[in-house]
Amino acid sequence: AGAAAPHAMTKRRDLILYAGLGTVLGIALLVLVFFGPRYLTPAPPVAEGALPVAAAEVRKIRARLFYVNEEGTGLSGVEQEITYVEGAAEQARRIIEAQLAAPAPPLASAIPPGTTLRTVFLTAFGDAYVDLSGELQANHPGGTTNEVLTVYSIVSALTSNLPAVTSVQILIEGREVDTLAGHLDLRRPIEQDERWVSK
Repeated sequence: AGAAAPHAMTKRRDLILYAGLGTVLGIALLVLVFFGPRYLTPAPPVAEGALPVAAAEVRKIRARLFYVNEEGTGLSGVEQEITYVEGAAEQARRIIEAQLAAPAPPLASAIPPGTTLRTVFLTAFGDAYVDLSGELQANHPGGTTNEVLTVYSIVSALTSNLPAVTSVQILIEGREVDTLAGHLDLRRPIEQDERWVSK
């Protein structure tokens, strides 16, 4: 009788263990039946040409960019959509990147090809410092008018679109320069000059 008691207890313990395992397996099976399909079903294919939702919801603003007019004597303002971002400095970066990009014909850029933006930062006094790559100077065609249009396309792009910016100083490869092509003093921030913008 003494030996039978432990045997009965062992049997009872095994039954409880098996019952517990059965319950767990049953719950797992129910979860798989009811919730599995939504995780196992592949996402529907994106139609060709369709934009992801995130891309479609990107906020845009209209900015005025400046390109050489038909006579080659001044700048014409053209409104284009650019991405909106928080913060004046980051928005200034997006505006300059758009200004540096090659425009679609018949528009002509005053920026030498290959020029890229290194960084841009703003001061509390309304000055913007735009640091551009060496191609701005190395690839510049020269001439007084060309130099003026290059500089004022950059100055105008920021002062026309950002109320916080009243003047712009151009840096090249992180350094101040006396001039871009020998005619315009770049040793100080330059304010907008509407004389170079076509009405």
